[in-house]
Amino acid sequence: MDVIYDTLGSLLPFAWADYKFMINALIAVVLIAPLMGILGTMAVNNKMAFFSDALGHSAFTGIALGVLLGVKNELISLIAFGVFVALVITRVKNKGNTSSDTVISVFSSTSVAVGLLILSYGGSFSKYSSYLVGDILSISKKEILCLFITLIAVVVLWVFIFNKLLIISVNRELAASRGIKTNLYENIFVAVVAVVVMLSIKWVGILLINSLLILPSASARNIAKNSRQYLVSSVVISLLCAVSGLLISFYADTSAGATIVTVSAAVFFITYLFRKK
Repeated sequence: MDVIYDTLGSLLPFAWADYKFMINALIAVVLIAPLMGILGTMAVNNKMAFFSDALGHSAFTGIALGVLLGVKNELISLIAFGVFVALVITRVKNKGNTSSDTVISVFSSTSVAVGLLILSYGGSFSKYSSYLVGDILSISKKEILCLFITLIAVVVLWVFIFNKLLIISVNRELAASRGIKTNLYENIFVAVVAVVVMLSIKWVGILLINSLLILPSASARNIAKNSRQYLVSSVVISLLCAVSGLLISFYADTSAGATIVTVSAAVFFITYLFRKK
């Protein structure tokens, strides 16, 4: 990491580059943004805009269960419960007649209520309130390495499952008729989203994680003419918004996560107007 600090310090002659926590945050958003850009495309295609929001709300229950079970690393209980909730939501949504929005809303509200109930017992919730807004500036070297490994794994996996997920998002019955195991690939997708969301929540925040996943992809959909442009545009927009939002927050002395989301929202409205024109 020292080599990276020295290299970026020489390549980036700016005031913020003198701070290691800013370099760490920059590397982190460069790793998180492509993940959100890639996964967000399918989330938008499948009308799952509130899915990541439900996963974010379930984070409190994941933490609470980890506390009750004596799990020292909160990330383990977060990811485990997040994947469990994602798979259960998908199964209930596919098996029942209830609309996706209703199913997601039920699990979202239940998860956050149960989590807050457990964590607030004895007045200990204040220790976990930082998860609401996140803090990208506090990310450590080990956590950056974890994000890097996750990004590589998701990109490799995406190469193999993208076409199948695309067909499923267009026409589920057509995909099944061509021998594609729709339930399997959908479960893989929601599990990957759950892992990425739970990994990012500590730095992005529960209140903002859904926006970071959906806004860049929604912006890309406004201007893309085909699926390839859609995917590439989503990643590029996500990267640009994340990096520019982080730098703006440094000079404006504002929350990094909130600034990134605000920039993403501005880009969405610009692309929306461009599409209308």
